[in-house]
Amino acid sequence: MKRSDSWPSMDWKPDPSQPLPLYQQIELYIRQKITSGEWAPGTLLPSQRTLAQSMGINRSTLVSALDNLTAAGMIEGRHGGGTYVCSLDWNALPVREIPNWEEASEEGSYYPNLPEVQQINRSEFQPGIIRLGTGELAPELMPHDEFNEILLTLSRRSHSLNYLEPQGSLELRVALSTYLQTQGIQASPASILIVSGSIQALHLVSVGLLPRGATVLLEKPSYLYSIHAFQSAGLKMGGIPLDDEGIQLTELSQASNRAFKQGNFPLLYTIPSFHNPTGNLMSTQRREELLATAYTTGCSILEDAAYTDLWLDEPAPKPLKALDLEGRVLHMGTLSKAVSPGLRLGWLVGPEPVIRRLADIKMQTDYGTSSLAQEAAAVWFADGYHERHMDRLRPELRSRRDCMLELLQRYFGELAQWNIPRGGFYIWLQLTCAPLSIRRLFQMCLDRGVLIHPGYLYNRLDQEHIRLSYAYCTPEQMEQGLVILAETVRELLSSVEK
Repeated sequence: MKRSDSWPSMDWKPDPSQPLPLYQQIELYIRQKITSGEWAPGTLLPSQRTLAQSMGINRSTLVSALDNLTAAGMIEGRHGGGTYVCSLDWNALPVREIPNWEEASEEGSYYPNLPEVQQINRSEFQPGIIRLGTGELAPELMPHDEFNEILLTLSRRSHSLNYLEPQGSLELRVALSTYLQTQGIQASPASILIVSGSIQALHLVSVGLLPRGATVLLEKPSYLYSIHAFQSAGLKMGGIPLDDEGIQLTELSQASNRAFKQGNFPLLYTIPSFHNPTGNLMSTQRREELLATAYTTGCSILEDAAYTDLWLDEPAPKPLKALDLEGRVLHMGTLSKAVSPGLRLGWLVGPEPVIRRLADIKMQTDYGTSSLAQEAAAVWFADGYHERHMDRLRPELRSRRDCMLELLQRYFGELAQWNIPRGGFYIWLQLTCAPLSIRRLFQMCLDRGVLIHPGYLYNRLDQEHIRLSYAYCTPEQMEQGLVILAETVRELLSSVEK
């Protein structure tokens, strides 16, 4: 493997104030990583240039350390380039089979993230990075004071440090039942499962309700293309295009019928309110027509309502679950987007047999979501914190959305076109200039301290879109990042013309 995402992490530097020479410090550090098993046999080391830069040393110092390690039989250069950890018995112990962890890490049944997704996940924590695509609230928009109050409240009353029942805290499920009624959803506590965020709900559905080979239909583009919850469970994916009002129903009907003819059970995953990544809002009429199409074709629906509360101009239409009269819709909600991703708390609403089945599987995986997080969330909903927080948050997000739209008009008027979202976090930017490499644009921006989310994460063939988020950056960071992005686009265009 020669991909940069296979390199071991390098967050260490030698200390010039120590009496031991720098090259010996480096040699001891790498030796310890190898002998402890952290860097397994077959691990590819970064290039000498990359290592020297990360350690803040010159290459001659590094080469001295690497030469000693090579002489000790701990690393080796291979034909075709690259330096690897040796698979030889460098401990001089009796000959035995050494575990090949490098190979084992490639053999698991769960798919790895796309290389760019891995790179994004790491880069978001780099100091000074401008996160133009991050799909979460900025720290200053999160309800820190409110949760301090809630935690103080919990400290004054009895609370559980034990496991909770399989479906989650009854107190929280009662509070959620009341909250869901404000959206038109009638759900008893028995029909609600508490989960550790939406991704866990997706995983439970994929392994608990769908046989291998079943078909999952989803909007194209879709956030789900950037993760592998369904693919890793052996499910087939089918993309359905969108228009301004939502998913195209003729295409959905045809795809559902094809799935049934192949003996598959079709499930549609959809984000009808403030879609990720496009920001689209499905109209009321399209929602009603979608349910009628599902009834006609026999398709079931998994509705992701992560952004429903994040309306900016006017409330979104009723969720699909509120219009569902057949029990055909599973409804997912979460606190990760509107409140805090760190709580790791969400919920799934569905028929009681489904909820009991998935609760049983959840108990086999994590034995329940954090009891303290569930108690805090119960107070959050029951004591009115959620409504007050949303009333404060919406004007802030609306201001940031309008700021980003103004900046786009200023810097991208001749380069791109974009939607005007009515809620959520995202602006779906389409470059309308001459074709250029979005992959190269992503890397060049990252090298310049700007992190974007390229469109091909959400549709593998997309080479013209970028997902922008106005939820994380300050207005000053937005402008700085968009200026760099526009300059980089123009630089790439200039190189293409030459």
